[in-house]
Amino acid sequence: MSFADDLAARRDPTVGVWNRLEGRPRTTDFTRALRAEVRDPLWLLTRQWQLGEFRGTDGGSPVTATYSLAQSRPSRFRPHGGPPTDLPTDRPLETVAERRRLPFTYGQEKLGFDLRLAIGHRWFKLLDRFGLLGNVVFKFEQQYANRYPITLPTDADATQRANPTVWATMQAVAGRRMDGYPLYLHVKGGGQADDGINTIPLLHHAAFVDAGKRLVAWFDALIDQPGGVTPDRPDGDTAWDPSRLEHRFSVSLAASGGGEKVVTAQEYPGGELDWHAFSVDQDGPPLGGVAPAGPTLSRTVFPAPVRYSGMPLPRWWALEDGRTNFASVRPSSTDLARLVFLEFALVFSNDWYQLPCDLPAGTMARVRALVVTDVFGAREWLVPAGAGADQDWQRWSMFTLDTIGDRDVPADTDLFLPPSVPQVAVGPALEEVALIRDENANLVWGIEQTVRQPTGDPRRGSEAAAEIVAYRRRLVDPTPPADDDDPPRAALSYQAMNSIPEHWIPFIPVRVPGDNREIRLQRAALPGVVDGEPVRPRTSLLRQGFDRGEQYFVNEEEVPAAGTRLSLAFNRTRWRDGRVAVWLSASRGQGRGEGSSGLGFDLLVDTPLPE
Repeated sequence: MSFADDLAARRDPTVGVWNRLEGRPRTTDFTRALRAEVRDPLWLLTRQWQLGEFRGTDGGSPVTATYSLAQSRPSRFRPHGGPPTDLPTDRPLETVAERRRLPFTYGQEKLGFDLRLAIGHRWFKLLDRFGLLGNVVFKFEQQYANRYPITLPTDADATQRANPTVWATMQAVAGRRMDGYPLYLHVKGGGQADDGINTIPLLHHAAFVDAGKRLVAWFDALIDQPGGVTPDRPDGDTAWDPSRLEHRFSVSLAASGGGEKVVTAQEYPGGELDWHAFSVDQDGPPLGGVAPAGPTLSRTVFPAPVRYSGMPLPRWWALEDGRTNFASVRPSSTDLARLVFLEFALVFSNDWYQLPCDLPAGTMARVRALVVTDVFGAREWLVPAGAGADQDWQRWSMFTLDTIGDRDVPADTDLFLPPSVPQVAVGPALEEVALIRDENANLVWGIEQTVRQPTGDPRRGSEAAAEIVAYRRRLVDPTPPADDDDPPRAALSYQAMNSIPEHWIPFIPVRVPGDNREIRLQRAALPGVVDGEPVRPRTSLLRQGFDRGEQYFVNEEEVPAAGTRLSLAFNRTRWRDGRVAVWLSASRGQGRGEGSSGLGFDLLVDTPLPE
C-alpha cells in the first residue's frame, strides 16, 4: 500500500517526533557572546574622537555621598499689618494664612442660620449627655429658645423674606429653636451658660458651666478662625489684603549662621502653598522669639541615577518603551524651557544623580558640606551652583528663594519646605465675585455671581437680586391715577440713567493721595431700582468696611484686562497627626475678559403705555 493510501486511511501519524523551536547551543562557553564584539572597532573609536568623548577628564561614577545639613523650623507668624504671634504646630500653614472670620452678621442683619442652629443643637446634646434634659420638672429647651430666640424677619429684611425657601425655613424655626451663636459669644466672653435661666437648681450649676466650656471648645475646634479681634482690626489677624486681593504674611525661623531669618509670602492668591510663594525678606522687621535651630544632620547615602519616561536604557539588547516621543517636541527659538529639557534628555541624561534626603514638612534646610566619592576612590567637594551675588544675572538655581529688595546681598541657597499639606478639599463656592473692566462706562464692576443666603446656602447673584427687587416692588403699592387725572403722554420720554442689575457693584477710578498720576479703584453704589436707596453689596468680599462706614479701595493693577475672579469657600484637610482642619478662605483666579454693563445717561426711550 502506498504512502498516499496510508495518509488517507490515517493508519500512522504524519509527524512522529515533536521538536521545540529553539536554538541548539553548540558550546557551554558564552565569553565571546558577552563581549558584544563589533566588526569595525576603529570606526567607533573614530566616531568617539569626532564627538569629543576623549576629552573627558573624569569618567568616574559616584558611589557614595556624604553631606551635612543644618535645619530649623518656622516658629513665628505675622499676618499683613498684624502683630507677630507663635506659629501653631497642630495645623498646616494654609489654615493659619487663609482663615477668615465667619460672616454671622451684615450690619444689623443676621446671617449663618445653619451654624446658629447647629450650635444650638450641639448645646442640647451636651445637656442631654449630662442628664439635664431628662428631668421631668425642669425643661430647658424652651427656656433657652426664649433666651436666645430666632425671630421672624420684618418687612425690611428683604434678604430673608424675598426667597420662598429662606422664608419657609425662618417660619419653621422661629420661636421653636435656639440661636446658639449668642450663647457661644456669651460664654466665650466670660459669662455663664445658665445666666438668665432662673429655674435651674443650684446642684446643676456646675454641670451647666462645664457644658458651656465644652460648647466653646467644640466650636473653636470645628472651624478655625483668626483671633486678635480689636476695634482697629475687626476681622482679626487675617492675612487677606483686600486692596491687593491676595494673602500676605511672614514666618520667621532661626538662621543657619545665627540670628533670625524672615521669609514673606507677598502675593499668595490661595490654594496650593509651596516654597515658590515665599521670598527672603532682608529689610523686614524681625518677628522675635524664634525657636533655636535643630541639630545638624549628617548622612552617607548612595547616589541613584535620575530616571524618567523615555530615557535610554543602560542594559544591552533592551529597547525603550517609546512612551515619550522626543521627535514630536518642536520648540521655538525662544522656548527656553523646552530647549533645556531636550538638551537634558538627549545629551546629559545620564550625568544627573539624586541623593535621598528625608525632611519633615516645615523645615528650612541648608547643605553645609557635600563630598562625593567616585568609583576610582577620588573625592570631590561640591559647592551650590546658585551661590554668589543675588543680583548676578548669570546666576542660575532651582528650588531656592529669591530676595526682596535691590540690595547686593549673597544669594540664599536654603531649601524651604513650608508646613503645608499636599492636598486640600475645597467645598462649593459660597461667594463668587468677578471683577471686570467696562471701557464704555470707564468703570470696574464687581459682579456678585454667587451670594450666600441667610440659611448658608449659595445662590446665583442674578436670581437673588431679582427676587429682592420683586419683593420691594410688592411692598410699594402706588395708587393708580384716575382716568381724568391722566395727563397726555408724549411718544418719547427722557431718562436720566438706565437701571443696572443690583448684583453689579461699581468701582470708580480715583487718584491716590499725594500722586497726580497713579489711580486706584473705589467702591461706589448705584441707586436701587425701586426705592432709589444705594445698593448694598451682599458678599463679604465686596462688603469690606461697609458696615463700619469705611471706604474700600482696590489697587488699579489688580484688575487687568482679563479681569479677576474671587471665590469664598470652606476648606478641609488633615494634618500629620490626623487632626482635621476646617477653615473659610478666599482665593483669587483669572477672569474671562472685559464686559459691558450697558450703563447709559441722558436717554430718550419710548413712553410705556398705561396699563
